[in-house]
Amino acid sequence: SLQVLAWGLRGLRGAVQEPRLELHWGGQTLWTPGIKDFASNPNFPSTAFLLTLALPEEEQFMPPIRLRVWDKGPKEPGVLLGQGCVQGLGRYRCWAPGHEQPSGSGNTGTGSYTVVSMPEEEEEEEEEEEVDWWSKFYMALEDKGEIPWGANRDRLKIYGCELEAVPEFQGLQDFCHTFLLHKPGGPPRPGEDPEPVGEFKGLFCIYPLPKEPGVPPPPPHFQQLPPSTPQECLVRVYVVRAFDLSPRDVTGLSDPYVRVSLGKKTLGQREQYVPNTLEPVFGRMFELTATIPLEKDLRVTVLDHDRLPPDQEIGSTTIDLENRLLSQHRAHCGLPTLHHTAGPAAWRDQLCPSRTLELIAATRGLPSPQFSPEGTAVTFNHQTFIGNHFERGPPTFRHAGPPRERLALHVLNRCPFVPEHLETRALYCSAQPGLEQGKLQMWVDIFPANLGPPGPPVNIDPRKAEGYELRCVVWNAQDVEMGDINLLGQRMSDIYVTGWLDGLWEQRQHTDVHYRCLDGHGAFNWRFLFPFEFLAAEKLCAISRREHIWSLDETVLKVPPKLILQVWDNDKFKADDFLGILELDLRQLPRPAPSARLCRAGPEGSPWLRWPWGRTPAPALAPINLFRVRRARGWWPCTLQEGGSWRLSGKLELSLELLTAQEAEERPAGKGREEPNKYPVLPPPRRSKTSLLWFRSPLRLLRYGIRWRYCGWAGLAAMAVLLLFLMHSLF
Repeated sequence: SLQVLAWGLRGLRGAVQEPRLELHWGGQTLWTPGIKDFASNPNFPSTAFLLTLALPEEEQFMPPIRLRVWDKGPKEPGVLLGQGCVQGLGRYRCWAPGHEQPSGSGNTGTGSYTVVSMPEEEEEEEEEEEVDWWSKFYMALEDKGEIPWGANRDRLKIYGCELEAVPEFQGLQDFCHTFLLHKPGGPPRPGEDPEPVGEFKGLFCIYPLPKEPGVPPPPPHFQQLPPSTPQECLVRVYVVRAFDLSPRDVTGLSDPYVRVSLGKKTLGQREQYVPNTLEPVFGRMFELTATIPLEKDLRVTVLDHDRLPPDQEIGSTTIDLENRLLSQHRAHCGLPTLHHTAGPAAWRDQLCPSRTLELIAATRGLPSPQFSPEGTAVTFNHQTFIGNHFERGPPTFRHAGPPRERLALHVLNRCPFVPEHLETRALYCSAQPGLEQGKLQMWVDIFPANLGPPGPPVNIDPRKAEGYELRCVVWNAQDVEMGDINLLGQRMSDIYVTGWLDGLWEQRQHTDVHYRCLDGHGAFNWRFLFPFEFLAAEKLCAISRREHIWSLDETVLKVPPKLILQVWDNDKFKADDFLGILELDLRQLPRPAPSARLCRAGPEGSPWLRWPWGRTPAPALAPINLFRVRRARGWWPCTLQEGGSWRLSGKLELSLELLTAQEAEERPAGKGREEPNKYPVLPPPRRSKTSLLWFRSPLRLLRYGIRWRYCGWAGLAAMAVLLLFLMHSLF
């Protein structure tokens, strides 16, 4: 026996008057009634049909189902508009009618869900901070699945594919499948992909009839069906970001922007493009109204902005909104984890969780859920759920809904419904069919008008970078390698320190020079000031600059917040000698040593501490986040790479302070020891007399030789020393 759900026809081109479907299977033919007004309602007036015939049990011997769509014409049966063929009927077989559904079928009215109660979770002591959508997004990127369901935290599911490709959602075709119709004249040849002329929305269910006489036939499927009339809906399209885009400019980049089309409506302005990138963050929401199924195909296109139109298309993706609206997996609006009554994560669906649970029970033929008067317990699908099974005490998140709604949402989350999510859709271009042009992360909410007004939209505006200023004071250097030799054969160096933030080379600053350092110790008392822009959610610095002189738009680079300090030996007549480097990640700052004696480097240049009572180094403690602690002071090791390994080449005493742009404006400080010399006050360093024993320049040595009170041998000695110094500097 074959039960047919003929839901409707879609996408027929031309002036269609009264189309109808002819279904031929195993020598029997089924005709559906014609659609009187195809322009206003493309669904069939009668949807459920039955065919009975003898078939072989083996699937490979089953004949295919042939579909043909006819339009009203002067002669019967009319004008043939399109045809199709359905093979592989085993997926529509149902072995237990009334109890088990075939793979892909869903709306039988007798389905039930198995709901598993939650284990108890420990109560969180501290109240969590209110976070926006981007906080959930970046937490979802870092989430590896270790967080239990009972945790009081909003969760966002990020799918690496289209929502239709997620296995547990059955392609969102659990209500009805989409069968393509091609032009008359035979099926397409192997390898060809002809353009379809329309679609047939329907479903099949094949099951055996009882052989024993007197046994009643199984109950028919497709009994409780939704209304077949078109629905007015509000559609919200959230486009978050794109990545791996195909470049369209000669620079190897693109200036992408988004355009959304639904029916005859198109949204998206070409001026709102993201310049010079292949990984744009759009953070845009588009709101449209549509009549489904008359306007069911949502098309999202990413284009490259050019100075002179027309713009080039990078790629596009199409979403069938009707499948999402009819699917029993509730794909029209994802279910959040927590129920908020206000704030950034406020409930945005049209029905509250308890009303949604009652509606699902009514459409599935299940008993209505029974809530306790306090709303702390509910009986649904012959199971009882108690709020204490997933909550201990009052909720710790902000703007929590009443207990009845939180419990109903908990039950809904245990059903196979689409959660609050973000899907990743592939982009394709008609100029290069079959070749992926990038990926787009987005989601869609659909709200039927007959269910009432929806909640507030989600704010996904991109976060703006926050201004910070890093103040780094270089106090002292110790155990620095000495790369020069003076006239007396002693090793020495003219030490200075230079520093910058990674990606901001133009902000490079350096201290003054500590001349003639004989013991590897240098004193500076010098302040570096590094202003920068930081994206807290991405944990990256945002750097805007023009790549070329002729560039009209700035390119935004995102790099980790890393402070780079280098120690150099100053030379007058040759290039300076590199003595060591120190790189500090401000998010994972190694804990400094309290003294230079306890500071040393690890096997790969990482800072280690040394126990005061032994020579064995202790592993570094957990790093600190300077964006939280704001201040740090101590000794960090400088390293030098030789032969593929890192070795200790010096130690720097630093104090790091991180201020917001407003705090830096309220507490100004000068570079080096310039005014305003505050926060802290930096006095001139006290440098050892050995640094002044040998004069700072040959000119000063010449001056002392000429002005020597006792001429003769003393003057000649001074001139000889000058000559030797010049020869040593040159050679």
